[in-house]
Amino acid sequence: MATDTPAAAALQEELLRRARSRTARPAPAPEAVHHGPAPLSHAQRRMWLMDRLGHDSASYSVPFATRLRGPLDLDALAAALTSLVGRHEILRTRYGQQDGEPYQEVLPAPEAVALRVVETAADGAGALLAEEAHRPFDLAAGPVPRALVLRHGPQDHTVLLTFHHIALDGASLETVAGELAELYAAAARGAAAEQPAPPQYADFARREQAAADRLEEGLRHWEARLEGVTPLRLPRPANPPADSGTRSAGTHTTPLDPRVPAALRELGRQHRATPFTVALAAAFAALHRFTGQDDLVIGVAGTHRQGAEMRGLVGLCVNTLPVRVNTAGDPSFTALVERVREALLDAQQCREVPFDLILERLGAAARDTDGTPLIRVTADVLGAPTTLRLPGMVGEYVEVGPGEAKFDLSFGLVDTDVPAALVQYGRTALDEEAAAGLGAHHAALLTAVADEPGLRLSQLPGAVPAPREETVGHPAEALLRSHPGVAEAAVLEPAGGPLLAYAVLREIGGPTSAELRSLLRDALAPEQVPAAVTLLDALPRTADGAADPSRLPGVPSAPAPEGARAEAVTEGFTALLGRPPRPDDDFFLLGGHSLIAVQLAERLRLALKLPLTGLDILQARTPRAVTALLDARAAERAAAPSVTTACPRRSREGTVLVTGGTGGVGAFVLRELAAQGRPVLALARPESAHLVAGDGVDVIEGDLTDLDGLRKAVDSADAVIHAACTFTRAEVDVTAMAAMVGAWSRGPFVFVSSVDAYGHPAGEWVAEESAPGQPLSPYGQAKLDCEALLLQAAGSQGRGGASAVRSPLVWGPHQRLRDQLRWGATGVLYQAAREGRPIAVPRPGAGGHAWYGAAWVHAAALARSVVSCLDSPVHGVANAVSGHVTWHDLAATLTELLGSDSEILETDEVHPDLDHRWHYHSDRLSPSLRLQPGEDWRSVLAAMAGPSER
Repeated sequence: MATDTPAAAALQEELLRRARSRTARPAPAPEAVHHGPAPLSHAQRRMWLMDRLGHDSASYSVPFATRLRGPLDLDALAAALTSLVGRHEILRTRYGQQDGEPYQEVLPAPEAVALRVVETAADGAGALLAEEAHRPFDLAAGPVPRALVLRHGPQDHTVLLTFHHIALDGASLETVAGELAELYAAAARGAAAEQPAPPQYADFARREQAAADRLEEGLRHWEARLEGVTPLRLPRPANPPADSGTRSAGTHTTPLDPRVPAALRELGRQHRATPFTVALAAAFAALHRFTGQDDLVIGVAGTHRQGAEMRGLVGLCVNTLPVRVNTAGDPSFTALVERVREALLDAQQCREVPFDLILERLGAAARDTDGTPLIRVTADVLGAPTTLRLPGMVGEYVEVGPGEAKFDLSFGLVDTDVPAALVQYGRTALDEEAAAGLGAHHAALLTAVADEPGLRLSQLPGAVPAPREETVGHPAEALLRSHPGVAEAAVLEPAGGPLLAYAVLREIGGPTSAELRSLLRDALAPEQVPAAVTLLDALPRTADGAADPSRLPGVPSAPAPEGARAEAVTEGFTALLGRPPRPDDDFFLLGGHSLIAVQLAERLRLALKLPLTGLDILQARTPRAVTALLDARAAERAAAPSVTTACPRRSREGTVLVTGGTGGVGAFVLRELAAQGRPVLALARPESAHLVAGDGVDVIEGDLTDLDGLRKAVDSADAVIHAACTFTRAEVDVTAMAAMVGAWSRGPFVFVSSVDAYGHPAGEWVAEESAPGQPLSPYGQAKLDCEALLLQAAGSQGRGGASAVRSPLVWGPHQRLRDQLRWGATGVLYQAAREGRPIAVPRPGAGGHAWYGAAWVHAAALARSVVSCLDSPVHGVANAVSGHVTWHDLAATLTELLGSDSEILETDEVHPDLDHRWHYHSDRLSPSLRLQPGEDWRSVLAAMAGPSER
C-alpha cells in the first residue's frame, strides 16, 4: 500500500507513536491527579510561539556541561538520567496544537535515555559541544533531554546534557543537578534512591490558567507604570554582520578587584537594598552614560516559585519584569540605588502578570516605529555556575559558547571568588568597538561606585555619545533630524522646482521655520539650502506606512499619465462616477463605493485584457495609481513565459483542473500541486493567463460566466479543484457549479466552500457537517447550494468521491489575501489601525456571547488539505481551520505591525462585520492542516501587513 500522501504519512506516524507507547516502561513517579492534555503556562506559550516562528536554533536550548575527572560509571549515569525523566513529567512532555491552541501532553516514561559516547581529545571538545547544543528539538515529538559524553581518557569525561528552555529554567537546573547526583549514587550501589515525589509542572500551568481572570488589575498597573515609555535607541553598528538576520552573541568580560563585590554588598546594606539592586543601579548608570538617555527600561527575571509546594519543581517558572527608572537630574549613585530599589519593589508587586500580556496591552507602544522592542537590555548577578557533582569525581564547569543573544544587550556582575563585569551583546545591535568600550566602562563604573558611592552620574566613567549623523538622505534632511526639537524631516528636489524641506516638531513652541532655515544656511553650501522649510503636523504616508512625497504641500503636480490605459481609466471613472476626474482625485471623494469599484474593474479588465479587481480599485483609489497598476501588470505579462493553451481531452493522465488559480487560494493550490508533480489544467481569463502559466500547467480560457468553457474544462481533466468564486453574485456561483457537475464524469471533485454555509449556529462550537443555522447570507446560501449539487452527484455515472472543504478567513502572503485583510471583513480593524483611529471590538459577554473573533486558515495549509482530498476524498463536508483569534488580539497585533497608536475599546455594540462568535472543529483534515514553521497567525499577518507587491 502506498504511504506517500500526507494523510497516510501522518497515520503511519501516529500508529508508530502508539506502538512505542504500549511498549514503554511506566514512570516510577506516582501518577498525577490530572490526566490528559493540559494548557501551557504563559512562559511555555512564549517558548512555543518562538519555536513555531522557526526559531529552531540554539536560542532556547539549555546546555549543561561538566568535565568529570574520576571513574565515571556510564551505566549508572544512564540509569540516573532515565529515573530523572521518569520523575519529572515536564522532561517527557510533547506540545501539540488543537483548533489553533497549543497544549502539553505527558508521554510515558522511556525505558532508557540513551547516552551518546564519543572518543575525542579534550582540546577538540568545544566544537562537538557547540554542535550538540545547536541541534534543534522537536516540541511536537517531546523534547526529552539529550545526553552526550565525550571520553578524553579512562577517567576524564565531559558530560553535556541539553534541555529545551520550555521545560527548564535556572532554578530547575539546580534541582536536576542535585537529583542526578543522588540517583547516580543509588544506581552505582545497585539500590533505589529514596526521593519524595516531586510537584508536576502541568499542575502549575493549570493553576495559572485558573487564576487568569485575576490579572486585570495587574495589567492596569503595568499599563500606567509604562505609559509614555519609548524603546531604547542604541547606537547602530558601524559595520553590521553580513547576515543581518543572525542573533549571534559577543561577550566582554572584565575582571574586578575581589574587594568590589563586598563593597557593593555593604553599599546595599546601608541603603536597604540587595546586591542585585545595586548591580541593577550600576547597569542603569552605565546605560545612561552610554546612550545619553534618562527614561530607561531594563528587563529583569522574576520567578513564580513561591511557597513550599513549588520546592523541587522542574519547569519554566520565570517571567520578565520591565523595570523603569528615570536618571534625570544628575543624581548621586546612592540616590539612583534608592530609585532603582523603589522601581524594583513596584515591579515585583505585579510579578505574576505575564510579560507577553503586558506587551499585548501596550500594543504599538511596546515597539518603536522601526520595530524596536520595549526591552532590549537586561541585567543580572551571576553566581557560581551549576555543575554536575557525582560521588567519587571532581566536576568542573564547561562553558558551551554564548550561541545566540536573546537580548540586544545584557549586563552581568559575576559575584564569585573571581569577580568580573560582563557585557553580552547581539552583533546586529552593537559593533565590537562600541561593546568593548561599554564593557570597560561598566567595569570601571562598578569599581568607582564601590570606592565612592556618592559620585554623581556625570562623574562616573563613560562618556555620553554625540548624536550620530544619518548617513542617508540629503545633508539638509540629516541636519534637520539632528535638531532636538525636530521629530521627523524630509527634503525633496522636485523636477524643475526648487529644493524644499519639511519638518515635524516634537512639541508646540519648538523652532520656527525661519530658525530652521537659518540653521541650514549657516551649516550648508548655498546650493544645499532649501528654498523653504515647511512645518507639518505629520508627514503624509502611504497605506504601508512609508512617507508619501507626492502629498507634501508645495510639490509641483506630476504630469497626467498618457496612453491607452490612462484614457480607459479616465473614461471608466467618468462613466461610472458622473464627472471627469483629475489624475489625483480620490475614488471615494468622487462618490465611489465597493459596487462601483467592482463595475469599474470589470470594465477595465474587459477593455484592456489585464487582471484587475474591485479590491485593486479600492486600494489604488486615484486614476494615476490605477493607471500605474495596469502599466505594471502589462509589463509583468510581457515578461511572463508564453502561455500554452490546453491540449485535447486527457492528453496527460491524471490532469487536475483548478479554477481560481489567480486568486489567493487557487495560487497556493497550484503551488502544492506543482510540488507534487501533478499535471495541471488552469482555468483563467485571457488577460490573466500569464499569471498561472508555467511548467506543468496548461491554461484553458474561461471564467464562471462562460458555461461552455467550464464544461470543456471539466471534460478535459481527471480531477477537479474548484476554488473560484465571485463573492458577490450568488446566482453566478450556483449556475457555474451546476454546469461543472453536469460535465463531471470521472475522478474526484474538491470544492473550496466556506464556513459561511453554517450560517448562525446555536452553539459556540461547530462540528463538521452541522446543520446550518438561520440567517444565512446570500454568499453562505450559495455555498450550501453548490455543495448540495456536488454531493448529490458524487459516486454516480462513473464520478469519483466529492469533498466540500469549508474554510474561514484565508491568510497568506498573496496580494489578493492582503487586499481582503485591508478591505474585507477585517477591514474595519485594519483601516482604523492604519489611520490611528480608536478601534471598537465587542466585549466578551456582549449580546450574551462569551467570545468574539474568527476562525482562520493559512493559505498553504488550506492548499495542503484541499489537495489531500484528491487521494482521500471525505465524501462530504470537512472544515479547514488553522486556528481561532479574538478580534481584540487581532486588533492589537495590527496596531503593533502598523506602528499605530490606535486605542482598542471593548464595547457592548457589535459591528456587523465583527458579529462572529463561533469555533469550528476540523478533525477530518487535521493531518494536512498541521501548521509548518512560519504559518502561525502572527507571522502570516506580519507578511500580509507589509508593503503590497503590485
